[in-house]
Amino acid sequence: MADGNKSSDVIICYGPTMISTNGIWQGDNPLDYSLPLFILQLTMIVLMTRILVFILKPFRQPRVISEIVGGIILGPSVMGQSKKFAETFFPLRSVMILETMANIGLLYFLFLVGVEMDLDVIRRTGKKALTIAIAGMILPFLIGISFSFLLLQKTQMIKQGTFILFLGAALSVTAFPVLARILAELKLLNTELGRIAMSSALVNDMCAWIMLAFAMALAENQSMASTSFWVILSGIAFVIFCILVVRPMVEWITQQTPEGENISEFHICLILTGVMVCGFITDSIGTHSVFGAFVFGLVIPNGPLGATLIEKLEDFVSGLLLPLFFAISGLKTEISAINGVGTWALLVFVIVLACAGKIAGTLIVALYYNMPFHDGVTLGLLMNSKGLVEMIVLNVGKDQKVLDEKSFAIMVLVTLAMTSIITPTITSIHKPSRKYGSYKRRTIQRTKLDSEFRILVCLHSPKNVPTIINLLETSNPTKRSPICAYVLLLVELTGRSSAMLIVHSTRKSGSQPLNRTQAQSDHIINAFENFEHHVQCVTVQPLTAISPYSTMHEDICTVAEDKRVAFVIIPFHKQQTVDGAMEVMNPSFRMINQNLLANAPCSVGILVDRGFTSSTKLSPLQISHHIAMLFFGGPDDREGLAYAWKMSDHPGTNITVMRFIPGDDSSETNSESCFDQDDPRVLTVLTDHDKEKQLDDDHINAFRAKCANDDSITYIEKIVNNGEETVAAIRSIDTPHDLFIVGRGQGVVSPLTAGLTDWSECPDLGAIGDLLASSDFAAKYSVLVIQQYVGLESNGDVVTGMPDSPNGCNEFGNYMIRSMKPSRHATMSNTP
Repeated sequence: MADGNKSSDVIICYGPTMISTNGIWQGDNPLDYSLPLFILQLTMIVLMTRILVFILKPFRQPRVISEIVGGIILGPSVMGQSKKFAETFFPLRSVMILETMANIGLLYFLFLVGVEMDLDVIRRTGKKALTIAIAGMILPFLIGISFSFLLLQKTQMIKQGTFILFLGAALSVTAFPVLARILAELKLLNTELGRIAMSSALVNDMCAWIMLAFAMALAENQSMASTSFWVILSGIAFVIFCILVVRPMVEWITQQTPEGENISEFHICLILTGVMVCGFITDSIGTHSVFGAFVFGLVIPNGPLGATLIEKLEDFVSGLLLPLFFAISGLKTEISAINGVGTWALLVFVIVLACAGKIAGTLIVALYYNMPFHDGVTLGLLMNSKGLVEMIVLNVGKDQKVLDEKSFAIMVLVTLAMTSIITPTITSIHKPSRKYGSYKRRTIQRTKLDSEFRILVCLHSPKNVPTIINLLETSNPTKRSPICAYVLLLVELTGRSSAMLIVHSTRKSGSQPLNRTQAQSDHIINAFENFEHHVQCVTVQPLTAISPYSTMHEDICTVAEDKRVAFVIIPFHKQQTVDGAMEVMNPSFRMINQNLLANAPCSVGILVDRGFTSSTKLSPLQISHHIAMLFFGGPDDREGLAYAWKMSDHPGTNITVMRFIPGDDSSETNSESCFDQDDPRVLTVLTDHDKEKQLDDDHINAFRAKCANDDSITYIEKIVNNGEETVAAIRSIDTPHDLFIVGRGQGVVSPLTAGLTDWSECPDLGAIGDLLASSDFAAKYSVLVIQQYVGLESNGDVVTGMPDSPNGCNEFGNYMIRSMKPSRHATMSNTP
């Protein structure tokens, strides 16, 4: 102690701090030292979280549920009941380090949330979303006030006003990042319902932050009302300072970076340091440090700087440090504090009442705006999503003694229950009705020449944009048959929140992209808008599908059905390298293509992109393309010929149709000679094979008759007997072509392609498509492999007979003909 009369010296006593160990070989226990203990704790938390994510994935639960439950399991409620476990792995001396690191992660995560949040979306939010957001907060807040009176008897040490504010904020908030992922999981992100929910959640989130700032100011300054006033005033001054001073400085930093160059390391470090400075300032003035980080993120302008910050920080912060915060919340939760039947009954009562309040408030406004009742209930359930903001409110409330152990445990369980029931409940009650009934024109062949031709173009990145734009232009859009192209950007649903903020309907011309995904999206949209501007009779509508790769084909099929498209084009899962070889871009892309081929409600084209850009201008008069169509027979080849037929009317496009006909030595010809067609004893029955051949002949004859006097169309017939002669015939094509169109040939067994599938690398392209796309066939042309949609319609009668004899003919075929019934064609296995 210091002697006030003689000296001002102060003696500080502290315990020795042990950070890193000298090693087990010197007799040290690593768990007695803070760094090894923290590393072990972090490892246990991350592993527990990931295990729970895997377990709860089939139940479609948000990741926040796994993170909080993981903390509860490791905490005093489950494993922490063992004193030996608690004292060994989570001793009291380690709590401060854990909470410090968790709050650092929280600091930077909320900074990223501020960077990613587009305030323009909130400004442009419609009256409907704004009203729903406010109505969805009022009733839960009133319920929080009622609940506070029930719990206040146990927490007499704090002001009732502060307690009400904390509980009201916790019950009325909607977690925007959690909601966005739930919408993506439920395939509602691109629906009208999803857009209203997203806009309402953004407004709700901003209101929650304002309430949180007031709650923290009141909680930390309960003794004097004047102090709380100065805290709030200082917070407002800090926000104004960030807008008027900090934002111009950050914009100046961005302007110093030439376009196309990366932001310098110095500037990145400066921004990251600014996050900590802002956190220190707001913590010093009496609000929480996360408030400063969030406001600092909001003033970062959208553009390359924000994209770089997100790219460098998001995976580390979201994947490693943020779970630490949720786990700490779980470690603080002691479920045993909720004792007695009455308390548990109160918990259930609060959960039901809080959910009902959100649903009722949202439903009333939804019905006022003439929304369907089921959509209103679904929207109310979605607005019950809880997550980060609520957990921050609860943790601050517990730290400031506003919430005791029982109240904190009850509110954590309320958060878990309200969020966990959303997805299963919506899945069971929300049955979206199709806007359109079954439509007939699901193929190119069935699309009338005087009607709109609707195409759905799927893209993973901007790489395939030039080829697809030229392909659409070559598809000959005219006033009689305009083209409506729906451009669907395929984005993988991951744990990152940045992808969720892509909203094309609110995209503002000239605005800077939020992140790399948004930048790619804007690049694709700009390219197609430029194409739409220069080419007449073309309409482009951009869309985004955010989904796991395993279910992404469902989004594609849903858009195709809702938009009534006749043709879906999707890139091949391989791309050409500089040396001409084909390399895999992403193995998941192949899975998407295979699922789409099996389930698509219309025809599908897989584009092997090796360039289709011989035209440098978008003027139709300067387009010059040479296209080859290889025809072997079957519905897929007829669909390919129908597409080539549509292209043939385009000025400057040359079409070569090469039909392969089986020769006298082919097995197909031999099998047909089994019957003597002139024998009067033979009753001729049109089999499935005969009908297909007849359809092929009719389609070819109609094409030749229509294009007989067209010099830009060349028709060639090649007689081949086997697969080897077929390959030789294709290799003998002298004229250079920009594009080959081939049918996938699914369900068609032809001797002309026999043996080609034995060494096939990609069977999903069919025998000929795989041949043209292989590295051995490397050339400067693209390949479009087409599969025709067959649907539920019959393709003809099928002959069922006795087992075949060795010579390939039915043993009793000359005398016995069995009655036939309509059946599906073999390619029906590829339809839903």
